[in-house]
Amino acid sequence: MTENQQDKAGANPSGEAGWERSVLEKVALAAIEEQARARRWGIVFKSATLLYLTVLLGVVALPALKKDIGGDKEHTAVVEVIGMIAEDKAANADSIIKSLRKAVKDEHTKGVILHANSPGGSPVQSHYVYEEIRKLKKEYPKTPIYAVVGDICASGCYYIASASDKIFVSQASLVGSIGVIMDGFGFVETMQKFGIERRVLTAGAHKAMLDPFSPRKEDETRFMQDLLEQVHQQFIKAVKDGRGDRLKDSPDLFSGLVWTGEESLKLGIADAYGSDDSVAKEVIGAKKLVDFTEQGSVLDRLAGKLGTSFGREIGSLLQNWDLK
Repeated sequence: MTENQQDKAGANPSGEAGWERSVLEKVALAAIEEQARARRWGIVFKSATLLYLTVLLGVVALPALKKDIGGDKEHTAVVEVIGMIAEDKAANADSIIKSLRKAVKDEHTKGVILHANSPGGSPVQSHYVYEEIRKLKKEYPKTPIYAVVGDICASGCYYIASASDKIFVSQASLVGSIGVIMDGFGFVETMQKFGIERRVLTAGAHKAMLDPFSPRKEDETRFMQDLLEQVHQQFIKAVKDGRGDRLKDSPDLFSGLVWTGEESLKLGIADAYGSDDSVAKEVIGAKKLVDFTEQGSVLDRLAGKLGTSFGREIGSLLQNWDLK
């Protein structure tokens, strides 16, 4: 082996080591850069999430904060009755009553608007609110309570509205439905057609009253009809006590029919046209509206909104998947 060959042979190990070291350095630098990039994106994501939660919290808390804005200025309080009236719904007697009490007790409340947009619901819940309005009118005679109808104020909603000092509608509002309903289904002939035998045991002759899978009994039907008539008469009395001689004499008034706002004025089941803004400004004399509608806690509403948003996103993802 020549001297030149020996030099080359001796240089190879050193050259290979330098190449490996260079590659390792590049891999290490790439890993460091990737970690730095991941940290940057993590910071961006966390900042965006924090911003989203802050905005969402502000949106949830805004209605509550609005009540404290305005200082000592007089305002018109608004209490909403929206959707089905039932104990497990937003429009339940407990929430509406708490809202009304807070509204009339506020020293800067010049009048209260009961914003009504509901097809009705529980006669019991409606009666509770009706009685509370009449009670508050006696305790706070200088604070008027007006009902302002949106799209519809029917059945239990009108039960409540009839206790107010005046009812304002739009021409196209649907008002009335002063009646009581109980519905169901009958599957007796369907079961006979398919040869299905109904087996039910009761302790009490009428415990399975109006069972949809058994033939209807005339005595039970009459009994339930009497119950409906009693509730209907209670409804009629409440409307008459609330509206007084403003009601016109019409055979259809308590038949369960609904009328437009225009027709309701003719029948005396409403008083005038008006919206929340116009009633606040022109009738009550305090154009500033403050919402006193009872809400859940800020955390409850935030959790609800987060849950809704999360569910909406999951639903959107599932729609794009091919599930087989």
